Amino acid sequence: MEVQPKMSDNFKLPAAVLSPMIEAAQLGYSVTSDLTPLEEAIGQERAVKALEFGLHVKSAGFNIYVCGPIGMGKWSMVKEMAKRAAHGAPTPPDWCYVNNFQDPSRPYCLAFPAGQGRSFREAMAALIQNLRRDIQRVFESTKYLEAKAKIEEETVARKQALFEELTELGRGHGFGFKETHLGLALVPLKAGRPVTEKELAALSRAERDEMNEKRKALDGEIREFQVRLHALDHEAGQRVREMDREVVQLVLERPFENLRKSYEAMPQVLDYLEKVREDILANYKDFLRREAPAPELPGLELMGRHLDLTRYQVNLILEHQADGGAPVVDESHPTYANLVGKIERKAHMGVVYTDFTEIRAGAFLQASGGYLILNALDLLRQPFAWDALKRVIRTREVKIEDPAEFYGFSTIGLRPQPVPVDVKVILIGPPVLFHLLQAYEEDFQKIFKVKAEFDLDVTRDERQERLYARFVASLCRDEGLPHFGSDAVAELIRYGCRLAERQDRLSLRLGLLGDVVREASFLAQSGGCTLVSGSDVETAIANKRYRSNLPEQWIQDEIKEGTLMVDLEGEAVGQVNGLSLHLLGEYGFGRPCRITARTFIGTKGVIDIQREAELAGNIHSKGVMILAGFLAGKFAGAHPFALSATLTFEQTYSEVEGDSAAVAELAAVLSSLANAPLRQYLAVTGSVNQLGEVQPIGGVNEKIEGFFESCKKHGLKGDQGVIIPARNIKHLALRREVVEAVEAGNFTVYAVHTVEEALELLTGMPVGKREADGQYPENTLYGRVARRLEEMARIVTTWAKRKEKGWQGNLPK
Repeated sequence: MEVQPKMSDNFKLPAAVLSPMIEAAQLGYSVTSDLTPLEEAIGQERAVKALEFGLHVKSAGFNIYVCGPIGMGKWSMVKEMAKRAAHGAPTPPDWCYVNNFQDPSRPYCLAFPAGQGRSFREAMAALIQNLRRDIQRVFESTKYLEAKAKIEEETVARKQALFEELTELGRGHGFGFKETHLGLALVPLKAGRPVTEKELAALSRAERDEMNEKRKALDGEIREFQVRLHALDHEAGQRVREMDREVVQLVLERPFENLRKSYEAMPQVLDYLEKVREDILANYKDFLRREAPAPELPGLELMGRHLDLTRYQVNLILEHQADGGAPVVDESHPTYANLVGKIERKAHMGVVYTDFTEIRAGAFLQASGGYLILNALDLLRQPFAWDALKRVIRTREVKIEDPAEFYGFSTIGLRPQPVPVDVKVILIGPPVLFHLLQAYEEDFQKIFKVKAEFDLDVTRDERQERLYARFVASLCRDEGLPHFGSDAVAELIRYGCRLAERQDRLSLRLGLLGDVVREASFLAQSGGCTLVSGSDVETAIANKRYRSNLPEQWIQDEIKEGTLMVDLEGEAVGQVNGLSLHLLGEYGFGRPCRITARTFIGTKGVIDIQREAELAGNIHSKGVMILAGFLAGKFAGAHPFALSATLTFEQTYSEVEGDSAAVAELAAVLSSLANAPLRQYLAVTGSVNQLGEVQPIGGVNEKIEGFFESCKKHGLKGDQGVIIPARNIKHLALRREVVEAVEAGNFTVYAVHTVEEALELLTGMPVGKREADGQYPENTLYGRVARRLEEMARIVTTWAKRKEKGWQGNLPK
């Protein structure tokens, strides 16, 4: 006699479809050291094309916004592609700030071909150092000293002649001269000698008046004499200065001529050199050694002559190698000062000061001619940084300013000349920020015209699996990790499918995959192995889960001890095990939840207790409404649809969101209506539409594993299992423990397409189909539901008629 298979066998899934099957022997290599390290992106063709376009287009505004989930390797890929694009690009110029001798608060900027900025700075430093020596030397030379002494001697001789002339004039008037601390004083003479006090007193009044008249006449001559002396001193000083200038010009002629020849193709540099020459001629004494007076306070000697010569220094704020290509700058802390640049200050003896040598370049200048990579969120968190970015992109120049002015502080500081820039900005941020900036930042679309979006996963094929292995080979080579065997790569590919939640796709979250590679390598090294095996990868994944699943263990323990009431055996009416998903950051886990339904006579329809208590999200409420629509469509016919039902997730105290419990909720309502018990050793998940089709849901792996964990703690008996949507089969990537339990017959996973298939599994009885008369067979689930709804409609109709007649009493049951 042939044994007919049980109805449930039609929906059982074989163990082979519960997890991706990767045969290590078919990968085509035994160890990743045999493979070429990865030099291309894995599965990011769309993003790569966008980046290639954005990196090479030269038109204004074609800056790039790179978006995608975390852990995709966006930063490293963008940086690598930018470096490749920059390698063949021309090297941008060096930039220097130099003193503005007319207005020191507004320094000039000078551009030099790459690598020549340092040469100019060294040339200027050497020039000033040599001039300090040469000017001092020429002023100490015998020839100069003799020429200066000759001018002084001539001046002294002319002064002496004037004095002799004045002396003769005084003697003619009876006076001589005596030097005092106030100048020349007249002394009366008599017989060629000074008059004594006694002789002066003996003079008559007429003699005294005559002497005073002569004194007054000589006072005018003395003043004229002093004027002529000053004129001689001025003339001598002018002759010395002219001689000094000629001497300094001779000293400057050759070195400046050499510099002019070196930079004859740079008009701005020649203009600066001429201004330096003129300033040295006007202030050549700063180059001479002078005996400085003892400072009144210790330390003041540091503020002396040396600072006077800083005006000839060259502040090289940006330098490039001659053949270095375009720069790629990765600014991890994009503050205003780090982006635009800053003017530093020094303090000495309580005095804060600055000059052009304290100007520092920011990331915009450092990346000029190349690429600047920024984190969008970090940028927007910094005051003034976003406005500075827009201003630089729009004006194509960097203006280094003191941020204190933005706060209203009036300071007298430097106003450096703006530096022209040509920089390609690459922002890396989340997709939602891109859309927010597009919606609320009017300039965003004008300055970021290229979007490069990274995909979450890629179609799994032999090529992509090979790229996975090459990614592992690159990571092992770059970080000095032990290489992977083919079985270890197979486990990593399986994990990639689990992250992608698809058997036919591979996750592109290379950050998470790289962490597993590193942890598995650590485990292999700790065990003294030189090759990472598949068991090392499995252990690394298990350890990663263990470090995050403490809340899950708390819940499972409470289910086991009965604090959270979940029946895992037997049958019950109006009660079913639904499955929920909890997300804690990157870690998610599933757990069974008891869902109950009560039905009674009334016209309120399906009441969602979660929604009434404001503990339901919009999607969950939508799922309950769809459930009500399905019931009305199935059973509302010749009689009114008189139904009141309550639905709830028992022992839930936070918001319930999502429609993945719709099949379970529908089963609970129908079970209550038909008084048909539901199997408690089965859990069910799935969304449903108004036609009764079971729709796929998210987190299917976590939900199955959550119920399996509860059953394992309770004791696996072979009849326990989970009902899932058939459209979720391709999403299965269960842990090996679950797959092995299914292979051993200790656990079962069922896949259904319709609500009817799920109900047959849960009740063990046929659901039933409408017959020619439009009725459901009596011995079916739908038949029992239809009869109960008809009874309820009849009771409600009877009650309504009697109410119209004024009858009061109890309704029949």
